[in-house]
Amino acid sequence: MPWISRGDIDGFFGLALDNLVQLLLIDTLCRFVLGFPADLVYGRVLPGAAVSILVGNLFYAFQARRLAQRTGRTDVCALPYGINTVSLIAHVFLIMLPAKALAIAAGAADPARIAWQAGLVATLCSGIIELAAAPFAERVRQATPRAALLSTLSGIAIGFISFGFLFRAFARPIVGLTTFGVVMLTYFGRVRFKGHLPGGLVAIGLGTLLSWLIGIAPSGDTPLPPGFHPPVPVVRDIAAALGGGHLLPYISVIVAMGLFNVLGSLQNIESAEAAGDAYQTRPSLTINGIGSIAAALFGSAFPTTIYIGHPGWKAMGARAGYSVMNGAFITIICVTGTLAWIAWAVPIDAGMAIVLWIGIVISAQAFQATPRAHAPAVVVGLLPGIGAWAALMAKNGLKAAGMGTSARPFSEALIGEFQKSDTWIHGVFSLEQGFLFTSMLLSAAVVAVIERKWTVAAAWCAAAAVISATGIMHSYRWTDADTVLKLSPAWPFAIAYAVMAAILFSARWTTEPNEGH
Repeated sequence: MPWISRGDIDGFFGLALDNLVQLLLIDTLCRFVLGFPADLVYGRVLPGAAVSILVGNLFYAFQARRLAQRTGRTDVCALPYGINTVSLIAHVFLIMLPAKALAIAAGAADPARIAWQAGLVATLCSGIIELAAAPFAERVRQATPRAALLSTLSGIAIGFISFGFLFRAFARPIVGLTTFGVVMLTYFGRVRFKGHLPGGLVAIGLGTLLSWLIGIAPSGDTPLPPGFHPPVPVVRDIAAALGGGHLLPYISVIVAMGLFNVLGSLQNIESAEAAGDAYQTRPSLTINGIGSIAAALFGSAFPTTIYIGHPGWKAMGARAGYSVMNGAFITIICVTGTLAWIAWAVPIDAGMAIVLWIGIVISAQAFQATPRAHAPAVVVGLLPGIGAWAALMAKNGLKAAGMGTSARPFSEALIGEFQKSDTWIHGVFSLEQGFLFTSMLLSAAVVAVIERKWTVAAAWCAAAAVISATGIMHSYRWTDADTVLKLSPAWPFAIAYAVMAAILFSARWTTEPNEGH
């Protein structure tokens, strides 16, 4: 199998463009949402991301060539690899942004650095979870209904990805809706532009042109000339984060996202096998974990994962070379500071239609890839993620009104004020903590109920009771500017789930089939 083929070039443009959108999203969210200084983004975060992406891409290219040699085939396509959009959003909004708010409330001298350190710990833990789960991850996947896995991701996709970028598209419709039209045409319509131009490239090019014409580009001050920013180990910052208590408040999000990275990668390995390329699960997941650990050790706060889309790249004719070229391209723009110029010239508005499409596809997949009868379970799994996003919006609204400061801190008095408008904010804040677990467990229980597997349904509810008793679901405490995990037993929820388990377990004796409804 040749190292580079025509299909590799096509695949490279597609995968590199996808990775570039993630990097532009990282740059925008880190600088303008988290308030990271430019030297932290370009000197630490992006070089660390380059290390992780290069390591993974080279391994998966090597793995593809090994499979080609072993099978005597020349059409083997490497597993696509990069930074996971869902994890990226979760790390920004569910870990680093709350950590920054806590740091500000505590009067920390450098809240942005503390937020970054919290992201490093989350990424390191995600990699460790992926690495540790590699030997037995397949068993976990088989035990968990697909509706539970996909609907949980969809809840994040709808709230934290789709809504945010939908609002932004309608705030700047000339760019947002025009580029969304291109995305609709090429991705939903399943057509391509003549000359084999990728739809994503056309959307970003048109969005950039329109952004310059209406004056929303360039973005910020003219960047410094490109330089060399080599990856540097940040072990001290990780140690400071672990010593500073940045792990416990977000443990539910960290564990859940680590598991979802594992399960998502497993599904993508299955997808590759269905397309004709059977890769071994254990080494694939092991490198996945090593990539995330390397990311954290060298300064990136964002884990990496095996991407969805292998059948598409394979259909383009991509083999192993597209993976190598992608790793080299991402490394160059990250360690030279070139991304700063791309972000200056190409505002996030130009690529937001692609991210919006990603959110829509993730949400739709939960219904498309599960049995039709399981649709109610998918809806149940969506609700906690949307609720967590609603909690974030409520807190942002309070801060916009001048609350969330030492002079006007958040407190339990808010519960009564919200309740006057029939808004049960206590339930929203309780749902927010550990919502990924809540989503998966409730959705899995509903699947079991639909299939009348009463003992299995009861077991899922019993698991929810146990997790609630540990405090990593539903238990929260007030800070000046946030509600965060309390890590003390949420007894009302533990009792409620236990009662649910008892009701479902006894259903074999207390109920009878009602096929007419």
